[in-house]
Amino acid sequence: QVQLVESGGGLVQAGGSLRLSCAASGRTFSPAAMAWFRQAPGKEREAVATIIWSGGSTYYADSVKGRFTISRDNAKNTVYLQMNSLKPEDTAVYYCHARRTVAGAQLAYWGQGTQVTVSS
Repeated sequence: QVQLVESGGGLVQAGGSLRLSCAASGRTFSPAAMAWFRQAPGKEREAVATIIWSGGSTYYADSVKGRFTISRDNAKNTVYLQMNSLKPEDTAVYYCHARRTVAGAQLAYWGQGTQVTVSS
């Protein structure tokens, strides 16, 4: 069973930085892609950044382009989200997501979420 464990959230002032980490358990875990989503109170969950595991292509929501960077460490089965120039509107619970294909079936996994609060 694959588990995703996030860390690195917290309280930061506007303009500050945080780095989130998401470690995936499982020796044979080989995702197709991993991503960070976020959900602010009263809003729908939205994709923030995605990285394709093989090749490392990245994709970002327009709202975070130029400020956030997603990266991965294949050997550690870990994905990171470096968040710079944080804004109060970045306040949300951030979730790690992974998807992979096993025996032709698409599987998706979610972490438990980590709170990011940006004060003005």
